[in-house]
Amino acid sequence: METNRGAIALVGSGEYLPQMQEIENDLLHLAISKGKKNTYIQIPTGAGKESTDRLDFWENRGREQSNRIGSQQIYLPVLRREDAFNEGFIEEVKNAGLIYFSGGDPGHIAETFMDTPLWSAIVEQWESGSSLAGCSAGAMAFGSKIIGIRRSHITPGLGLLPSIEVIPHYDKFLGWLPDRVSAAVIRTDADTTLLGIDEDTAVVFTGSWRVHGSGKVHILRSSITDPGIFSEGEILPI
Repeated sequence: METNRGAIALVGSGEYLPQMQEIENDLLHLAISKGKKNTYIQIPTGAGKESTDRLDFWENRGREQSNRIGSQQIYLPVLRREDAFNEGFIEEVKNAGLIYFSGGDPGHIAETFMDTPLWSAIVEQWESGSSLAGCSAGAMAFGSKIIGIRRSHITPGLGLLPSIEVIPHYDKFLGWLPDRVSAAVIRTDADTTLLGIDEDTAVVFTGSWRVHGSGKVHILRSSITDPGIFSEGEILPI
C-alpha cells in the first residue's frame, strides 16, 4: 500500500464501544494529521435489512462513541443500493476523518456499494488520507471474497483488499461453528491470506499490519507466510 493512503482497520467486533475507543480515536487523529476533518462517519449498511429500532440502536451507540472521542458524528443511512448514488452522502464523506462500516450482513454491504459513486468517493478519500474501518461484516466486505460462516457459501466482496479474507468474532465462531471455520481454512481454491480476528480486537495498516486490542489475530492460511497467532502490538508478516 502507498504511504499517502489513510489507515485501514479490520475489526473483529466491538465497534463504537468504550473498549475500542482508543483505536477509533487513533484512526481519527491519524487522518486529522493528514489534513482531514474531525468527522466520524457511520455507515450502517450491514444492518440495512434490520428493524428501525436496531438501526436507531447503532446510530445512538456511534453517537456516544463520537462524543467520547470529541468528534462530529455523521450518520449515513445507506440501507439499499440506490442510497449509494445519493449526492448528499457523497458530499458528506469528503475529507472525512474516519469512515466506519459496522457489522451485520457482509453480502448486503458488497451488493449495496459495488460499482457505485459513493464507494468510489470513499476509496478516493481513503487514498488521500481518510481512515477507513470495517467491523465484522464491514471487515469481511473489504476483501474480494466473503466467506460464509453462518451460511456455507462464498460471495463477492468489494475487492479493496483483494489478498485478504476475514473471519471476525474468531474466538466465538471457532466454538460455535468449528466445521465451517475448518472448511474456510482448508479451501483449495484460495490464494489469499485468511485472518481470524478475535472480538474486541483489530488489525490496523499504517505501513504494516499491527494488532490492537485485547484478543488475538490468527493467520489461518497464507501463501506467503506460516500460520501464527499475534497479540497486541505485534506486526503480521503479510
